[in-house]
Amino acid sequence: MTRHGQIVNLRPERRAEYLRLHAAVRPQVEATLTRNNIRNYTIFLIEDTLIAYYEHVGEDHDADMAAIAADPATREWWTLTDPCQAPWGAGPPSGAGGPWRDATEVWHLD
Repeated sequence: MTRHGQIVNLRPERRAEYLRLHAAVRPQVEATLTRNNIRNYTIFLIEDTLIAYYEHVGEDHDADMAAIAADPATREWWTLTDPCQAPWGAGPPSGAGGPWRDATEVWHLD
């Protein structure tokens, strides 16, 4: 199992929309995440910053991320959620899933 953290800004004018969408995430999107070895996916909000955490329990993270990105229901979901987000900081986004940036794990309590 590997742990992953990501960060992105939430556009203040789209906050209500983003929260409404995530109050009822589409079951197809959740099923795709589960099918591709994502567990314990959590998104936290502080002010206008979203912080995501998930665990990957598969053997090939890149292949699973590619499969998620290729899923039609997930791609449609992203057309709704991506406009609510803005890149965080000056670095490049992680690639799949819009403007989210990957965080580096520096410590973990077992």
